[in-house]
Amino acid sequence: MTNMINKFTELMNSSLIESIALLIARLALGGVFWRSATSRLEEGSWTSLSEGALYQFSDAPFNNVPVINGDFGAYFTTYTELTVAVLLFLGLATRFSALATIGMALVIQIFVFPTFAHLWATVALWAAVALFLIIRGGGLFSVDKLIGNKLG
Repeated sequence: MTNMINKFTELMNSSLIESIALLIARLALGGVFWRSATSRLEEGSWTSLSEGALYQFSDAPFNNVPVINGDFGAYFTTYTELTVAVLLFLGLATRFSALATIGMALVIQIFVFPTFAHLWATVALWAAVALFLIIRGGGLFSVDKLIGNKLG
């Protein structure tokens, strides 16, 4: 029995398994921000935001966010989320992208939904996944690995 546990532990500690976990983490975290950003885009457009998205950033709670409110905030947030999501999907600048998601999560937590329930329901999970990516990088299945980027 101990031998089986040791073999299982050895398998789970392999770089292949770790890289699969990192890939899943990148896709999951990137997917959160991709869905958020694309939900604001006009149907069939990559450059226009919906009226609802523009209204959302001009009304509470988004008007509490310094600098990032109104039309500028809507566009800035949307394209930042899209960029970070694509970078995470590709595993390019993985650590930087994961750090950016923590920054966005903190802004959301502090200024948009400053409740304890929101912290544990979403922000803590995003931060945990992002910290995993910051610590371990993009893994074997990443552009960072392909180009030999040690910071990715």
